[in-house]
Amino acid sequence: MEVILGKTSGFCGGVIRSVLETEKVLDKYGDTYCLGELVHNKQVVDKLEKKGLVVVDTLDNIPSQSRVIIRAHGVTKEVYEQAKEKNLNLVDLTCLKVIKIHEMAEKLVDDGYFIVLAGQKSHPEAIGTISFCGENSAIIENLDEIDFIIDSIKNSGLKKVAIIAQTTYSMDKYDQIVEVLSKKNGDSYEFEIQKTICNATEMRQNECKEIASKVDAMIIIGGKHSSNTLKLYDIASSLCNNSYIVETADDLIEDYSIFDKVGVMAGASTPKSSIEEVLKKLES
Repeated sequence: MEVILGKTSGFCGGVIRSVLETEKVLDKYGDTYCLGELVHNKQVVDKLEKKGLVVVDTLDNIPSQSRVIIRAHGVTKEVYEQAKEKNLNLVDLTCLKVIKIHEMAEKLVDDGYFIVLAGQKSHPEAIGTISFCGENSAIIENLDEIDFIIDSIKNSGLKKVAIIAQTTYSMDKYDQIVEVLSKKNGDSYEFEIQKTICNATEMRQNECKEIASKVDAMIIIGGKHSSNTLKLYDIASSLCNNSYIVETADDLIEDYSIFDKVGVMAGASTPKSSIEEVLKKLES
């Protein structure tokens, strides 16, 4: 059996920065709060919790002047305001690319644009980003919501529309949304297209397509709540009938020896150790 590992598998730059900086904070100060999971990977979070990371869902029960880490996905504008009111010591580890999108969104609002955010409505990054997009904005997750988006744009009275994206959103879905919106409203509105999908995400999705198209089975490694990992699985399963998603080597339950070629890809928050364990188990 030949195993093909994607070269772009594993930690992206934003995750590396978040994890390393969190470890520095924990080594220096000890127990530290983190608003939500730092990254969407249980193994990474469990390791950090053993070093003193305390994951909380809200700032409500955090004592004033406490140290709080803002996770890689970012938070809403209101969280920053609440943290300031409570005099909390923020360690902002939001991915720098996400921060740039927040800044872009605020400028687009000032310039009079209705903002369409292509993203997963329940994802913390999308929830955070839309809070910087003002009242005249909407999140679109799937193409079947396009009519609602068009109605929202019309009701706003604005004639300029900007389309941005969650950094881990599907490239293909984004392109489809842009195409349909442009065709239906091209003559009525001025469009600003900002494909804010992360370069690392784009490279990983492209490599996943390439590998999945030439193997007998595809294994995607990553957290069950990781948006970019789930996108990889969607891509793999559309091209390879025998596609599987696992968090760790313990989740490998199939007999992969029946396949001649097995492809392996991992999400942006998947640690190197998890990838190595999966490869070792496949080889054995």
